[in-house]
Amino acid sequence: MHRKGFNSLVILGAWILSKHRNSYVFDGLAPSNQVALQTFKNESHSRILGGAKGLDALGLGRVA
Repeated sequence: MHRKGFNSLVILGAWILSKHRNSYVFDGLAPSNQVALQTFKNESHSRILGGAKGLDALGLGRVA
């Protein structure tokens, strides 16, 4: 279960970084590590609530 969680974590991180990069390349927004990290936290929490058992097994549900 931890392997599935780790794989989900890596894919989610790559997706968030790509989405964040596209927002400042194409939309002209300023890059911000804090915004990318907060987006990652929000998205991972949403996926855990949606039933992502692998991410929940990593204990990400306890991180606020």
